[in-house]
Amino acid sequence: MVYAQKFTADDIHLYFTADDRSARFETMANLHRVREAITLGYLTDLLDDDEFMLLYDNNKPSNPEFQYYDYDPFDLEDYNDDECNAYFRFKKDDLYRLKDALQIPERIKCTNGYRVQGLEAICILLSRFAYPCRYGDMVKTFARDVPQLCTISTHMINFVYSEHSYLVETLNRFWLSSEHLMRYASAIHAKGAALKNCWGFVDGTVRPICRPKEYQRLCYNGHKRVHALKYQSVTAANGLVANLFGPIEGRRHDCFLLRESGLLTELEHRSYDTLGNTLCIYGDPAYPLRAHLQGPFKGNLTNDQKLYNHSMSSVRVSVEWVFGDMINFFKSTDFKKNQKMGLSACGKMYIVSGILTNAHTCLYGNSTSKFFELEPPTLEQYFQR
Repeated sequence: MVYAQKFTADDIHLYFTADDRSARFETMANLHRVREAITLGYLTDLLDDDEFMLLYDNNKPSNPEFQYYDYDPFDLEDYNDDECNAYFRFKKDDLYRLKDALQIPERIKCTNGYRVQGLEAICILLSRFAYPCRYGDMVKTFARDVPQLCTISTHMINFVYSEHSYLVETLNRFWLSSEHLMRYASAIHAKGAALKNCWGFVDGTVRPICRPKEYQRLCYNGHKRVHALKYQSVTAANGLVANLFGPIEGRRHDCFLLRESGLLTELEHRSYDTLGNTLCIYGDPAYPLRAHLQGPFKGNLTNDQKLYNHSMSSVRVSVEWVFGDMINFFKSTDFKKNQKMGLSACGKMYIVSGILTNAHTCLYGNSTSKFFELEPPTLEQYFQR
């Protein structure tokens, strides 16, 4: 753990008698330490009253200082299963499995030199995602100051995204093989769906963000009346997010996301049963009709068409359940005041929350997998390359 530097009178004498004083101040941990040095310099008569007042006012820190060194270092063994589930969304033993599945090193070195144990790093990320808390609220748990928590959290977001984003970018996964797709289609049809070859559902979601200073018109969604980013998700009948695309400006239509994502091309290559027959996904009326993408009937409907629409709508709602799981397990992504475009990696955070939600589903299942009575793959199988 990196602790803030403490200064003695000898240290202050060295700082204030060196030739390059500005360079020495730059090596201090933060402005709180600079103020300590200035105060000690004044108490040891190295600074007069005017110099002290000028330097003290010019080095006023904007962030509060937390006495993080007064708390015990983080140790997962101090928590029981219920506490781990509440704070990190996973049970204690499963946190070890998640760390190994994500291939997180035993010890991590951040870009600025901070070092942290891999298990603690994933717990910091999960704690940050679990609820819209401030970094200051996490100081007591992890005995680290705010800059360290921010740096470690950002490092882990980048790590999970760079190493595992492919899991939601392509349909070339073993649990999306022809044999598995046929099982999903059979389960959906068994629940009353009119289509016999539908294995999943596609939909777009609008995630509100804090009003940006720039590009407000691009981000404004007139339907929801909020500034937002949009994402497109394909959900399989086993409850996993098979494809997650975004972010795109909030004003864009779902058809724009469909075109930009290249999803239709991916389906044309991989959405078939073992005999080569076409399998499809189902979307709402906003999407065009294609061989691999079906939707409800529109216009003046016959009774049979109404029955078809009703049967498909009753199972398509499962895609909304998965969207709900993502923001219920990781509520930080649903707190729009934290979603500041240009300051936060909003897109990465949502994609990472989707990957972590899939990991949660692999361990505990979800409403969709239970509704269609299908078992998702194990955690290790899901992350297997």
